[in-house]
Amino acid sequence: MTEIAEASREKVEPVLKTRFYSHATLECKDIRRTRQFFEEFLGFETVQMANVSFWARLGGDQIIVVVQGPRKAEGEMPFLNHNGLDVPTDADVDRSWELVKANAEKWGLHKITKPVVQHGTYCFYFWDLDDNAWEILSNPKGGYSWGFEMGDQEGAGHMSRKFQRPKTGADAGPDGEA
Repeated sequence: MTEIAEASREKVEPVLKTRFYSHATLECKDIRRTRQFFEEFLGFETVQMANVSFWARLGGDQIIVVVQGPRKAEGEMPFLNHNGLDVPTDADVDRSWELVKANAEKWGLHKITKPVVQHGTYCFYFWDLDDNAWEILSNPKGGYSWGFEMGDQEGAGHMSRKFQRPKTGADAGPDGEA
């Protein structure tokens, strides 16, 4: 292990005393259409908080605050800033990919990539009607918590197809647990 990796494992007292990652924010062009997309296509629970915003959650207490801007910025969300949605198995990734392709015109989905293994999961990406990027990935129950259980990693980079990954798909149970 390198000196930097060793040092990163030491527990330090944080400057800020935060306790919970509560939300992220996405911008949209049409609040009603985007809320419909979140509910009917992505499967989020939503609650309208103002004429120009709603909150969305799926499977936990963290939320996405969706706000209709006065003029949504032009251009798509950069690939590395994507939002991840977990499914239990690799077969579920493949089914989701087929559904995204089949519903692309209805929901304004574009730039749909093919499923691949990278950064420890089997996944694909697409952009929505508001040009926000989404990743559908197979992960065990608990999402990326497996990375914290493994500890610091060396060698393979984030986008490597050789990244050590947890059991999913045929190796996992019905909930994606090994």
